[in-house]
Amino acid sequence: MPTSGQKRTRSERVASLALPPGQWERAWSSLSRRDVLGRIALALLMALAMVVVIRAWDPPFAYRTGYVPPRNIVARAAFTQDDRDATNAARQIARNQAPFVYVHDPEPLIQVRASLRNAVVELTSAATLEDMDPQVWAQFQPAPDEGGSPPDKAEQEAFQRFRAEFIGREKLARFDRALVAAFAPFEQRGLLAKPPPPGKADQEEILVHSADQLETRNVVKVSEVLIGDGTALRESLLAQFESAEVADRLFAWIQPKLEPTLQLDPAETRLAEDRAAEAVEMVRMHYKAGDSLAEAGQALEHDSAEMKRLRREDQAYLVQRPLSAKLTRATAVLAMVFGMFILCGVYMRCRQRGPLASVTQLTVILLMAVTTVAVARWPSANAWQAEIMWRAEILPLMLFGMTMAIVYRQELSLLLTGVITFVLALGIGHGLQGFLVLIGVATTANLSLGRIRSRSKLIYVGLFAGAVAMLLDIGLGLINNQPLGRPLLLDAAYYGFWALAAGFLMTGLLPFIEHLFGVLTDLSLLELGDVAHPLLQELVRRAPSTYNHSVTVGSIAEAAAESIHARGLLCRVGAYFHDIGKMLKPGYFVENQGEEASRHKGLVPAMSTLVIIAHIKDGADLARQHRLPQPIIDLIEQHHGTTLVEFFYERAAEQKQADPNGGDVDQSTYRYPGPKPQTKEAAVLMLADNVESASRTLVDPTPKRIESLVREVAERRLHGGQFDESGLTLRELRTIEKSMVMSLISIYHGRIKYPDQRTA
Repeated sequence: MPTSGQKRTRSERVASLALPPGQWERAWSSLSRRDVLGRIALALLMALAMVVVIRAWDPPFAYRTGYVPPRNIVARAAFTQDDRDATNAARQIARNQAPFVYVHDPEPLIQVRASLRNAVVELTSAATLEDMDPQVWAQFQPAPDEGGSPPDKAEQEAFQRFRAEFIGREKLARFDRALVAAFAPFEQRGLLAKPPPPGKADQEEILVHSADQLETRNVVKVSEVLIGDGTALRESLLAQFESAEVADRLFAWIQPKLEPTLQLDPAETRLAEDRAAEAVEMVRMHYKAGDSLAEAGQALEHDSAEMKRLRREDQAYLVQRPLSAKLTRATAVLAMVFGMFILCGVYMRCRQRGPLASVTQLTVILLMAVTTVAVARWPSANAWQAEIMWRAEILPLMLFGMTMAIVYRQELSLLLTGVITFVLALGIGHGLQGFLVLIGVATTANLSLGRIRSRSKLIYVGLFAGAVAMLLDIGLGLINNQPLGRPLLLDAAYYGFWALAAGFLMTGLLPFIEHLFGVLTDLSLLELGDVAHPLLQELVRRAPSTYNHSVTVGSIAEAAAESIHARGLLCRVGAYFHDIGKMLKPGYFVENQGEEASRHKGLVPAMSTLVIIAHIKDGADLARQHRLPQPIIDLIEQHHGTTLVEFFYERAAEQKQADPNGGDVDQSTYRYPGPKPQTKEAAVLMLADNVESASRTLVDPTPKRIESLVREVAERRLHGGQFDESGLTLRELRTIEKSMVMSLISIYHGRIKYPDQRTA
C-alpha cells in the first residue's frame, strides 16, 4: 500500500475504483434480507395451501352434465364398472325364480284321520248292514247310491268283507298304524288346494315351514302336495293296506273331507325373494385402454351410463397413476402458483407497497385467496353427480375481486383475481372456456366498479357482469362446438344469476369490509359528510368560523383532487373534520377571535405554539372517540405535516434578537408533529388549507394575486419536503394549483359597487 503523499500508479487507481453494485447483486442483496425472506416463505406456504386445496397432484374430472364431446372419448386406463342395469335384471330373474313360501298347519289332517277311525269303529260295531246308519256306509262307497234303495246281497257281502278287516283289537291297531303311515307324508309336507299364484316362472317346488319353526324349511314338489283328485293320498293308502278295495273305500270317505293345510306366507316369500336377489353377484363390465366411453355429439346426461363410465375410468386412472407422476404435477402447480405470487409481490413493490409493507395485510390477502379457491371449488368437486350445473364458483371469485378493488387499486385486484382464476381452472378442470368466462366476468366487475356513490351501484355491477358472463359462456360454447340448446343456455343463465347475486351480496357485506380493512367508499363518505354529524354540529356551535373555513377548504380540495383523478369526496369530507380539534380552544385561533384581543398576547411564543399544535392531537382524539374511520383520522394528523408555525417562530426569533442572553430558538419546537402527507388526498388537503387561510390576507384578491399566492404557498410546501411521501408529481402539483386558483377566483369574484358602498 502506498505511503501517504506517494503518487499511486494507474493500475492502483483503477483497482481502487469501486463501482456501484449491479442489478443481480442488488437483487440478491434484497432477497437476503430477513423481512423479504419471511414474505417469500409466507407466499410459498400459501401456494402449498393452494396445492392442497385443489388437490393438484391429480388432474380434475373435466366432464360436466350437458357437455357435448366433439370427438369420441376413449379410456386412458383399463377398468371394470358395475353394470347396475344388468345386475338389476339378473336380480329380478332371481326374484321370479325364488319359490313361494307356505306355512303348514297339519291339524285338519289329524282331525280327518281321527274322524275316519271313529267312523270305522262305528262301522265294526254293527253286525249287519241293516244295523247301522246307511249314511255312514254310503261315505265309504266309491260311487254311493243316490236313490237310497235297500242294500242287495252283493252290497251285504262287500260290507262284511270291509268290516272283517277291522274286527278285533289287533286288526284295529294295525289299521291305526297303517292310517298313520298313510297320512304321515301329508301331515309333514301338507296339502295345497291349488297351484301357486301366477306372476313367477312355472314353479314346480315350494318351501314349507311350520308356524313354530320358521327357520326349518322343506323343499316340496307342488305335485306331491296338490290335492287335485287325491291321487297321491290314494296311492299312499294302497301302499299301507293289502286290500285295494279297503284302500278305495277309505279314500272315498277321506276325499270329500280333505282341506288344504298350506297357506301362502307373503312376508316370508318376499324375504326369500330378497335373499335370492342378494345372492346374485354384481355384473361387471370390463374395459381396456382405448375403448370408447362416450360418442361424439352425444350430450352427457346426468346419471347416464356414459357419465358413470367416464367417472369410473377417471377413478381407475387416478389410482393407477404412479407416485412420481403425482409429485411431478403437484410440484409443477406449486411452482406456477408460487411464481405468480412472486410476480404479484414484485408488482406491489413497484406500484403499491402498502400490502407488501404490512405482513398482516399480506397474510390477510393470501388467506382470502386460499379461502376463495376452497369455497369456489367446493360446489364443483362433485358436479358430475349433480343434475344441474350451478356454476356457483363465480360467486366467491367476484366477491374476492370486488373486495380487492374496493380495498386496494383495481390493477392489483385484476392481478390477484387472475391468479385465483388460473388456480380455479386448474382445480376445477374448466379448461380454456371456463377460464375465459371466469376471468372475463371478474375483469368486467372490477373495471365497472369505480367509485361507489349509491347503494344500487354494486347491484348494477353484478347485473352488467352477469350479462357479460352469459354472452361469454354462449359465445365460447359455440366456438367450442357446443350446440345452442337447453344445456348451454341454462349454463349461461346460472352464470348470470350468480354474478347478479354477487352484486346483491356485496352490497350487504360492504359495511363489514370497510370496517375490517379500514377503507372508505364514496357511499360511506356521503353518509359521513352529513352536516348533522354530532362533531360537525358541535364545531358549528363552538367555532362557527372554523366550520365555515372547513367547508370552504372542502370545496377547494374536492375540485383540486378531482382534477388529478384523486378522491375528491374524501378530501371534502376530510376537510370538514380536519380542524375539529380547534373546538376545544376556539378563542386561540384567529378566525374565531373576531374583534376581541388575541389571547396569545400574554403567552410566550413556545406556549402559543403548543396551543396551536395541540389541535392536531385533540382532533385525532375526538375522531377516535366518535369512531371516525382511519382515513379521516390520517387526514387530520397529516394536514399540517411537519410544517413550521411561522408566526410564533418569528416572534421567538425577534425576542432572541432583543434579548441576546435568552436561550436558542429550537426550530423543532415550533413544528407540527406530522407525519407528512402520505397520500395525494392528504397533500391536496394541506395545500387547500394553506391557500384558503392565506387568501384571507389579500386586500384586493385579483386573479393575478391569487395565482401568485397559490404558487408561493405550493412552492414553499414543495421545497419544505412536505410532498415527498405523498406520491404527488410536479405535473399533478401544477394541475392542483390551477384548480385552486380557479376555485379562489370564483370565491372572490368581482362584485358591483353600489354608490353608498365603501371598501372594507
